[in-house]
Amino acid sequence: MSDTTTRPEPHDFNRQVIEALRASGGVLREGPFADAPLLVLHTRGRRSGRPYENPMMYLDLDGRVFVFASRAGHPEHPDWYRNLVADPAVTVERGGETYPARAVVLDEPERARVYGLQSEAFPQFAEYQRQTSRVIPVVELVRAG
Repeated sequence: MSDTTTRPEPHDFNRQVIEALRASGGVLREGPFADAPLLVLHTRGRRSGRPYENPMMYLDLDGRVFVFASRAGHPEHPDWYRNLVADPAVTVERGGETYPARAVVLDEPERARVYGLQSEAFPQFAEYQRQTSRVIPVVELVRAG
């Protein structure tokens, strides 16, 4: 017998968030990400070449868009991050718009500065860094063309 109160698998949860984000025109008004800045990042599998979509919070800083490979403080980088390191050509869905972009991993000290700004705005990001010994990467999504 299955427990109907269990949380959906991560893939199913991500799919639900993506569908809700698309249906809302880019802003969720309820649930765990209510009013949070969210985008959908499209990457290609580094081994399989398969397309992947991941919803994630972002920071818009003077027109520059940044995402954070926090994986909620997990000790390993998220797959989407490893995929974009292997192939930095990505697609971004944000605010009802879809566009090609190039993923650029930030170096220090800019990484620390941008991560600090995200942590100030959303304190869970500071907690994610405290939970892991790895330095959480920050990636700028630079619009192509």
